[in-house]
Amino acid sequence: MAQNIIVKGKVSDAKTGEPLIGVTVGVQGTSIGAQTDVNGGFSLNAESNAILQVSYIGYTAQSIPVNGQTAIDIKLQPSTNELAQVVVVGYGTQRKLDVTGSVASVKGEDISKQASTNAISSLQGKVAGVQITNNGSPGSSPEIRIRGIGTVYGNANPLYVVDGVWFDDISFLNPNDIENMSILKDASAESIYGVRAANGVVLVTTKKGKGAASINYSAYAGWQKVTNQPALANGTEYATLINELNKIQFPNDPLTFADPGKFGDGTNWLNTVLRDAFTMKHDLTVSGSTDKSSYSFSAGYLKQQGVATGNDYDRITAHLQQDVQATKFLKLGYNAVLQHSTSKDAPGGLIYKAFTASPVVPVFYADGTYGDPSDFPIGNVTNNPKAQVDFFNSRSKNYRITGNVFADIKLASFLTFHTSFGGEFGQAEVLGYNPVYKATAAQFNDNSDLNVSRAEVRNWIQENTLTFDKTFKDHHLTVLAGQSSQRYKSYNINATAQNVPYTSDGDLYLTLGSNDTAFPRSISDGGALATYESYFGRINYSFKNRYLLNASMRGDGSSKFIGNQRWGYFPSVGAGWIISNEPFMKDQHIFDNLKIRGSWGKIGNASVPANLSVLTVNNSGGFAAIYNGSASTGANITTIVPPLTYWERGVGTDIGLEMSFLNNRLTFEADYYQKKTEQAIFAIPVLGSLGTSGGTIIGNQATFQNQGFEFSAGWRGQAGKDFSYSINGNFSINNNKVLSTITGANPIYGGGAAATGGQLSTRTILGQPIGEFYGLVVDGVFQNAAEIAASKQTDAKPGDFRYKDLNSDGVIDAKDRTVIGNPNPKYLYGLNTSFTYKEFDLAVDLQGVAGVDIYNANKGLRYGSENFTKDFYDNRWHGEGTSTTYPSANIGGGNNYKPNSFFVESGAYFRIRNVQLGYTLPSGIANKMFMKKLRVFASAQNVYNSFSYKGFNPEIGGSPTNAGIDNGAFPLYATYNFGVNVTF
Repeated sequence: MAQNIIVKGKVSDAKTGEPLIGVTVGVQGTSIGAQTDVNGGFSLNAESNAILQVSYIGYTAQSIPVNGQTAIDIKLQPSTNELAQVVVVGYGTQRKLDVTGSVASVKGEDISKQASTNAISSLQGKVAGVQITNNGSPGSSPEIRIRGIGTVYGNANPLYVVDGVWFDDISFLNPNDIENMSILKDASAESIYGVRAANGVVLVTTKKGKGAASINYSAYAGWQKVTNQPALANGTEYATLINELNKIQFPNDPLTFADPGKFGDGTNWLNTVLRDAFTMKHDLTVSGSTDKSSYSFSAGYLKQQGVATGNDYDRITAHLQQDVQATKFLKLGYNAVLQHSTSKDAPGGLIYKAFTASPVVPVFYADGTYGDPSDFPIGNVTNNPKAQVDFFNSRSKNYRITGNVFADIKLASFLTFHTSFGGEFGQAEVLGYNPVYKATAAQFNDNSDLNVSRAEVRNWIQENTLTFDKTFKDHHLTVLAGQSSQRYKSYNINATAQNVPYTSDGDLYLTLGSNDTAFPRSISDGGALATYESYFGRINYSFKNRYLLNASMRGDGSSKFIGNQRWGYFPSVGAGWIISNEPFMKDQHIFDNLKIRGSWGKIGNASVPANLSVLTVNNSGGFAAIYNGSASTGANITTIVPPLTYWERGVGTDIGLEMSFLNNRLTFEADYYQKKTEQAIFAIPVLGSLGTSGGTIIGNQATFQNQGFEFSAGWRGQAGKDFSYSINGNFSINNNKVLSTITGANPIYGGGAAATGGQLSTRTILGQPIGEFYGLVVDGVFQNAAEIAASKQTDAKPGDFRYKDLNSDGVIDAKDRTVIGNPNPKYLYGLNTSFTYKEFDLAVDLQGVAGVDIYNANKGLRYGSENFTKDFYDNRWHGEGTSTTYPSANIGGGNNYKPNSFFVESGAYFRIRNVQLGYTLPSGIANKMFMKKLRVFASAQNVYNSFSYKGFNPEIGGSPTNAGIDNGAFPLYATYNFGVNVTF
């Protein structure tokens, strides 16, 4: 008969020999367990024939027979098997092997290796099914879509949960402070977050202190350089095009430019407003732990110049973490992030202005005054981009404090109560000043004006959970029950004044401005308040470590909805079968792990404006009425709303296969998913004739789905004792389709852009993707008057587009419009590699997108005499037989500007996302220099980009019904850095 004995031991890293703190050591089949202390030690009471279960995040779990031993030293191997890793899930952790939903995990070290100011950008190409679109301007947040579009109206980004606190974005977070990120991709994994989970969930765990006290300093410095800059027509080419344009429009007038050749290269306005930009980052962390507590305090400073001249961004962050085991049953802790950022902003539309400015106008005249477009016979061009930059003065400040405090109470060895309270206090300020100046005939200001705006958020979240976790012989059961309360409050105020004097120290005050009838001050404010009450629960059950069951339910009440629609209920269920643990698989030597899983769940969406069913009345000068010869202020309804708005609901199904081979060196994972959004809220444009002044109808308009496949594979290998490597790739396919609309077969239009003359260029209709491009199909270019006379476009001119008569009615009109492109990517892929040879390490990340289109609105911005690209100049029609694909210089005239297939281009691209080469000084040498570790590195981001798109950048975001329209997108740039990591 087995006897109880005291088993003591130490757990350490098998590679480095360093002790591991917080490792869970439990006795299989019982609730007996312990966690290792600061020295990696543990002690517990167990039967002499017991089996110890040892697990730790990032390491391969082990089962160790006691066999009567009273002293056992355990060496854990860093996990080379993703299925055996412990991952963060909603309100807890699980072995990847035990997860029944689709969850991806990315380590903090893989995030910090990239020179991205926002951690989400570092995920690009690393997770199957996740599309990330970067904006490019300093401090901006990227768009992220998990398995396609989940929401059309409102915030389409996922929910971010940072150490238990909920956020709409994490631009305030220093990537260097992140320990791990988990992306919940299917409804089963997401449903525990209920109302906020419709667009996916990203769980962020920040770093905690581990081991002996240490100080870590990391820094890099480098520069950013615009890549793939489109070549513009030079001065001579531009003058030639303007002559051709005016000859078409005004054939009897003399040429605009008698001698185009005299302008030579002229001015390249893109080069004038773009620059090579400096960037640097410093991070200092002090951390450590004992058997009773852990702590981590860090500070970071980022300075980033924008590639647009005059655009600068500075950010200071601090992260504080501490937890204390106050008693055997009580653990207390807190996490806090403090952020302050300042920026000198770039003028709105600067890239568009530089793209379209006339190259025959100089930046400055010889006397130092600004080049004035009005001095040249070039039509409607009025802007000198250099003057726009020089006199633009807008500065932004952001302050944010976020965090939470928590307590864990161990009611029994198998029962834990967790309570936390957290939130965010944020404030954003923008000060814009327009001085008195005279630059050109059109760029001047006679009276200075000051605009000051401030936006505040005051959010909090309180959560309580009770977790039961126990093993009964072959059965393992974890039950979670929880309650949550949240409040989100925002407030904004905007004020303006004129004739505010400028001071050299930059102190500008509204009260110094005029306040009379001629120059009145103005002020406006607004805000929003939303509250939530939630109850949730989950059951995880495992039998013989082979059969898995997961079920959850969450009920959410939201103040954003009214009446009996205020509450929503979101269930889910998932099941898994670990086939490799079956007895009949013992003698096979193919699979180390083989698992199939399936799940179904419902999720909700509250990321929409509150009180959608409330009818609002707006004041506007356009609504003024004349009574007895005097104008009176008017008001009108601009939005039609339904009497009741329902919850958007997401319904998702996922089937997955997970495998590993060859001693876990080769892993493979495949998923099929169907993600449906029911009762989706759309804003449908309506005609002004309905009395809404061209407003919208908002309500539950449609049901749509995303359906696709995801594949991930990884290989880890070693050649000899000095060389090791890993290769991980992912590939995903997604198809978006509208399943039903309340408008029936009638489309929902969107996508109005300046390039289309305000015409709507996207369509959402039954059976097709959301926001597909919709327009006429170009069938060549008219070469002469005879072709025009024989065509159905008798009002055309030579050099105009010839359109297809798709309905064969003999007329080219709106009835001939059809699908001309899809802005929703079909294929996403990434390849991430790492190599280590002795003290050298190399990481290379590749990433790409395919099966996506872009509407290049820049090509159609030709209403006056704006500039053209070199590509257009080289390929344009300028006489019979010169081109059958590109139109004449009159691209903005006639019917050429209408949405058509000429403007639609492939948005597919492939890029080397990141390359980093590092060298770690041998420990013996580092120790002599009083350092534990010294590593130097060089990195390059976006160093190579391959795409056929003729614009700056194929990463074009936008709201779902306006996505993929490029109307002056920010340039793509490469970043080159040199840095150092030091640990003391």
